Amino acid sequence: MKTLTIGLFGFGVVGEGIYRVLLERPELGTRIKRICIRNPEKNRNAPKELFTTLAGDILDDPEIDLVVELIDDADAALRICRKAMQSGKVVVSANKKMIAENLTELVALQTKHNVSFLYEAAVCGSVPIIRNLEEYFDNDWLHSISGIVNGSTNYILTQMSLNGHAYDEVLTKAQELGFAESDPSLDVEGIDATYKLCLILFHAFGVIVDPHSILRKGITSLHPFDMQYAHEKGKRIKLIARTNRVNGTQYSAAVLPGFVGHSSKLFDVNNEYNGLLIGSSLADEQFLSGKGAGRYPTASAVLSDISALRYGYKYEYRKHSIGVDLSSHDKTTVELYLSYPARKKIDDSVFSQIHESYRGTDRGYLTGSITIGHIRESDWLKDNTVSVITLN
Repeated sequence: MKTLTIGLFGFGVVGEGIYRVLLERPELGTRIKRICIRNPEKNRNAPKELFTTLAGDILDDPEIDLVVELIDDADAALRICRKAMQSGKVVVSANKKMIAENLTELVALQTKHNVSFLYEAAVCGSVPIIRNLEEYFDNDWLHSISGIVNGSTNYILTQMSLNGHAYDEVLTKAQELGFAESDPSLDVEGIDATYKLCLILFHAFGVIVDPHSILRKGITSLHPFDMQYAHEKGKRIKLIARTNRVNGTQYSAAVLPGFVGHSSKLFDVNNEYNGLLIGSSLADEQFLSGKGAGRYPTASAVLSDISALRYGYKYEYRKHSIGVDLSSHDKTTVELYLSYPARKKIDDSVFSQIHESYRGTDRGYLTGSITIGHIRESDWLKDNTVSVITLN
């Protein structure tokens, strides 16, 4: 093990949590030398001499060998990580947008400069999914991964489903608790979950995919009618990120609301918790669950990466070297539920089979079999009056 001298970018709820834990746990063998912040006038619970507004005070300091990046700005985060690795520093990041959109460059930088770049905190908070996929599950045996990867939306959906609260009311509460940002669109539109799914795809199957190519719809279109339907069917609605191996080199990937029944382990994954089902041809189905939103779950994952770096740990990307490419496999069929205003005309000819149909005075719905390609080509994904929820 080696002692690590840390330069920290960002001192928000997670950054301060990291600082507190490292201060109270000297046995971890680390120390924070400098903290780079944007607003020097803000009062912070740490000595003033630790803070700087100049990135160079960290990136150009030869004593600092670990950069921990915890800022919101993806472009600035990329510049920080790029310069840090070029300077031979190891890096820990929680910025899933920055990583997902720049995976090819970041992997190349790690290889060229022989440094570690870890980001367990970028996916599922305290749930150790990245390292498990990287180290434990062989690419040849995995066939599917699905689950709840965004604690903010899960908290909102849980409160709406179990307690009957209105969406706006629950969103405000989620922001007060630190589960959702002041601008919640990344969470509730499924964008955050899509970035995380990109990282899961990479470490599960060795696939680098453009986040914008993944089929996505968030929870803002959900209607009380859908909650009532779920209640009557004994189900709950969750925002599900999923990827399936279609054949040896092709995968489907989507982030969509889904109905979850009692038989699924995801049924009781509530509030800010995340849960992932990992399907393997040898190990059958594995289930991982833990808190996915808030200061301490994210801080837990960052600290896990810092601890691993003391042992010289790095991702080896053995699956990526296989050279598997993602192909949009839009012929995959899913079972889908649509609900819509009663006055709205829905083209049901794109369904290969209709299972159930209803039209009331205010709202109607239908269920049936449809390919991912037909969902992608529809106008439902951008229509806030239409609910799109998977049934399987």
